[in-house]
Parts: sequence; C-alpha cells; structure tokens
Amino acid sequence: MCKQKVLMGLLVLVLTGCATKHYPQAAAVTPQETAMLNCNALDQALIKAHGVQSDIEQTGQFNALTVLGFVGDFGLGNGIAKYNATRKAEKRVTALQSLKAAKCSQRLS
Repeated sequence: MCKQKVLMGLLVLVLTGCATKHYPQAAAVTPQETAMLNCNALDQALIKAHGVQSDIEQTGQFNALTVLGFVGDFGLGNGIAKYNATRKAEKRVTALQSLKAAKCSQRLS
C-alpha cells in the first residue's frame, strides 16, 4: 500500500514536470530581415506574426496540461511561459509595423 502511494507520488511529479505548455516563440526582427524585407514580404511576416499570437492564445486555453501545471507549481510555469511568448510576439509585430511604416510609407506618397 505504501509502495503504491510512493509510485503514485512519483508519477505525479513526473507528469507535472512535463506539464508546462510549449508556446510558439516569435523571433526578434534581425538586421538581415530589416535589410531584406520589402513591403510584400513585410505584409507576409506580419500575417505570420499575428498567426503566432493566435497560436499562443490557443495554446493558453484550458486543458489537462493546465490542471497538471497548477498541481505542479500553481500554474506559475505556464503563466510565465505564456507571458514570455506573448511579449516576444508583440515585440516582433511592433518591430515589423515600424519597419513597414518606414519602408512602405514612401510608396503612398
């Protein structure tokens, strides 16, 4: 009986260790991208970046990993992972929008 409790405890620890959700990560805009992206490519990069934001929201929805993450660390690991992924995605979108404003506003004039 005691052995079963120990095994169950170990199983819970193993599962909670794997319970942090894996959020998509947006890369920072590199100097190479800044130099190479034209207006059409910037539009496509913005669409992809918004897609990453949507994927982050979908990953953050309540599921079994949410429960296991809460059991393991009161959900802090998942919360931090989502916050970091969201922040990176927002930075990429902002950088791409600024780059688009700088590069593509001349076409409208």
